[in-house]
Amino acid sequence: MNFANPWALLLLLPILAAALYAGSRWGSKFISAGSPRPLPTVPTFKTRLYSFFPFFARAAALVLLTLALARPQKTERGRIPPAEGVDIMLALDTSPSMAAEDLPPNRLEAAKSAASDFIKQRVHDRIGAVVFGGAAMLACPLTLDYASALEFIDSAYLHMTRTDGTAIGDAIATAVNHLKNGKSKSKVIILLTDGRSNTGLISDPVIAAKTAAAYEIKIYAIGTAGKGPAKVPTGNPFQPYFTISEDLDEGTLLEIAKTTGGEFYRATNYPELQQIYAKINSLEKTRFEVKAANYSDQHQPLLAAALALLALTFILEKTYLRTIP
Repeated sequence: MNFANPWALLLLLPILAAALYAGSRWGSKFISAGSPRPLPTVPTFKTRLYSFFPFFARAAALVLLTLALARPQKTERGRIPPAEGVDIMLALDTSPSMAAEDLPPNRLEAAKSAASDFIKQRVHDRIGAVVFGGAAMLACPLTLDYASALEFIDSAYLHMTRTDGTAIGDAIATAVNHLKNGKSKSKVIILLTDGRSNTGLISDPVIAAKTAAAYEIKIYAIGTAGKGPAKVPTGNPFQPYFTISEDLDEGTLLEIAKTTGGEFYRATNYPELQQIYAKINSLEKTRFEVKAANYSDQHQPLLAAALALLALTFILEKTYLRTIP
């Protein structure tokens, strides 16, 4: 809160001085002009009210009018979003091994939940998604419609591409193809997988990462797998689970991230996965410009209160506090 005319506050000094002076004399006895009755020994409520209310009510109204003259203003500062935010492509592994339950309820569902929370925290950034197994395909084009992006992420399922294997190089290439022509200054791929690249048109995913780097696209690689063997449900009541060995290629994922100026993270449980997305969210935050302050006058309530107080004083003086001529 600030005042547009702070000099007007100096007018409060004589008003307050007069109020203090009158207050020091308030204990004196008063009587209505022309009253035939003698001065009462103990003043009644009406005489007490008559002795101080009109003066102090007018003084209070003058204080309110002075404050209104000073024009109190509320300062509001806003943020202007940039013309372009960050373009983010989520590359999600949907190979059958993502059914492993070391990240409850399974790796894929944990990845989808963490990705959804990430999307909900973005502002003015375009989000898209690529899913991959033995091949890669676009699941959601870059969009500002976060509700649609969340629906696409939620609809991802195991073995979605209907091809066996893990084609990390193809996933990166597909994501790059949909990011490279964007106008955003910052472009990001968040690659999430639980394995190693073992198939696809691009056999070496680091080559795809170099292509991403050429387009100034940064890759954050997330390895989502617990340490050691993991159980995968079979749907067979006679043999409900089979065990898979840990097959996360940390070295390649680290090289992919370093090639593009990104980071590699390992998530062995869901809280770690959430923390990783939170860190990426803070690293790739869209910058907002602070716009000039807006000022809105707040003097109207003060004027209304002063007028109401003066009106009340006038009515009381003509009715309850009326004097006999």
